[in-house]
Amino acid sequence: MKETASGTPALCTRFHQASELIGRRWTGAIIFVLLQKTCRFATLRDAIPDITDRMLSERLQELEQEGLVERVVVPDTPVRVQYSLTKKGKALAEPINSLANWAEKYVPLQETKSKNRKR
Repeated sequence: MKETASGTPALCTRFHQASELIGRRWTGAIIFVLLQKTCRFATLRDAIPDITDRMLSERLQELEQEGLVERVVVPDTPVRVQYSLTKKGKALAEPINSLANWAEKYVPLQETKSKNRKR
């Protein structure tokens, strides 16, 4: 492991790039849902609270460009578009599940905005 001049471990460039990609807002949630099943756009949107169509579209495009998500057009009438994880995307199952387990143990549950509005 490389160290800085002060003797602390240097940040690995690959780790930094990966954490920036996966740590972007909504990305983890999209991957989490797609680990469960192949989804259409509306299914993803409904599964992820408060995400906008624009943000979901942008994140899906980014994940597709990174080779984590595959977009498949099903030539039915009407045309359907489905999203699934590639082999590279499915390789995130262990870290995503570890994060989910950690969150279950250490992150306090907060009420969502929609629950607060109903009161």
